[in-house]
Amino acid sequence: MSFGDPNNPYGQQPQGQPPYGQQPPYGQPGYGYPQAPQGVPPQGAPQQFGYPQQPQPYGAYPPPGMPGMGGMPPYAHWGRRVGAYLLDMLIIVGPLYAIVGISGATSSSGEPTIGAVLGLLLLVYTLTMGIVQLYKEGKTGQTIGKKALGISLVREADGRPIGFGMAFVRKLAHFLDSLACYLGWLWPLWDDKKQTFADKVCNTVVFKIK
Repeated sequence: MSFGDPNNPYGQQPQGQPPYGQQPPYGQPGYGYPQAPQGVPPQGAPQQFGYPQQPQPYGAYPPPGMPGMGGMPPYAHWGRRVGAYLLDMLIIVGPLYAIVGISGATSSSGEPTIGAVLGLLLLVYTLTMGIVQLYKEGKTGQTIGKKALGISLVREADGRPIGFGMAFVRKLAHFLDSLACYLGWLWPLWDDKKQTFADKVCNTVVFKIK
């Protein structure tokens, strides 16, 4: 004897449904709470509005005044910049005077070959140190002198290092600072961003980082 569907014997469940009183297997629709449509967050989950926040690139300084941010570090004052420049020059000029002195002594003693070798070594050293300093300044924002004085050269737009190529261009642009009686070298004394003319042309700034 059967009820309902004549083709469904008594006590037999429809195909595809679990027996009476049993839950469907885990992961199948109908298990536990009702499943939300695809793309709709489940009830009770926190909803996020607007665009997702992008992580700050490493080394970039957030714009000043941004909520929750400390803003940009202070600009390096003129004294620190001059001290870093003099220290960088001393690293090259110091060995220069030492080698020139040795070369002069050997030449006066009748051994010009030694003086020529020392002069060649001096040239190699000067070129090598110049490239190393530019590479460090472009890659990390700091030459040896800048690192010792706690200042860093970065792009004004995003606070990142300027790269080797732009570091070389900025070095060439320093000739603008020497025009008009070296006024460009003194410009950071009263400029709001403590920039030289080369900094303004290359869109760079120097920050105090310690």
